[in-house]
Amino acid sequence: MDIKSIGVIGAGQMGNGIAHVMAVAGYDVHLNDVSQDALDSAVALITKNLDRQVSRDKITAEDRDTALARITKTLDPAQVAQTDLVIEAATENEAIKQKIFDGLLPHLKPTTVLTSNTSSISITRLASRTDRPEKFMGFHFMNPVPLMQLVELIRGIATDEETYQACLGVVNRLGKTAASAEDFPAFIVNRILMPMINEAVYTLYEGVGNVASIDSAMKLGTNHPMGPLELADFIGLDTCLAIMNVLHDGLADTKYRPCPLLTKYVEAGWLGRKTHRGFYDYRGDIPVPTR
Repeated sequence: MDIKSIGVIGAGQMGNGIAHVMAVAGYDVHLNDVSQDALDSAVALITKNLDRQVSRDKITAEDRDTALARITKTLDPAQVAQTDLVIEAATENEAIKQKIFDGLLPHLKPTTVLTSNTSSISITRLASRTDRPEKFMGFHFMNPVPLMQLVELIRGIATDEETYQACLGVVNRLGKTAASAEDFPAFIVNRILMPMINEAVYTLYEGVGNVASIDSAMKLGTNHPMGPLELADFIGLDTCLAIMNVLHDGLADTKYRPCPLLTKYVEAGWLGRKTHRGFYDYRGDIPVPTR
């Protein structure tokens, strides 16, 4: 299975990072979104990040220009469907993801591999609604994609070995490391990470510590580069809540119950960095704890 072209659906935080690394690795990339403004913003951010890599001697100016030339912006899902490998990187909402795959099906090549960058949703269930469950798997990048070295590869119950090896080959070409995970809720990284973040929110909710003390305790006491509440803001509190709900619903264990305070922040629209308020207020020069 020779993969030369990559379709990326969703030009947000994850999608633009995936497009970036794929283009640098030599793949032709078709970046799709429902909004032209989102596509333009994504390519502008990719350009900025490539410029930063040039300034740090990670790549050459010629590498940057060649990578940018490999990226095609498109509003047409049919164009994405004609690639060798599609990576869906839309918001963490199963209904939205399913609608995307439903729209792709009439336009796909017989050989196209479908993947999802989902951080928690069942790959088997997503695959079952397509015409090629054997050519469907989870392709979960970490954020920020250009910097993080890990990619989780998740097989659905029907994923065949050829599809897995093809995706593994892409990860290797990117210079990243693959971790193979079975298709259980939240896979490996978020199965471990999100309950820790949720417990940090409970620690705040119960008044054990405030935002600053909780984050300082984990950074200085366990050598984490970011505190759990700071990290939650970076990920997006809506994404954290969605993953906790997947864990709670999928495993039926009360230890995965989302903290009511996390739910309250999401209900308020305080989703973290992307809305400029979460556990910290980012509207000034320095982030200020909101509790």
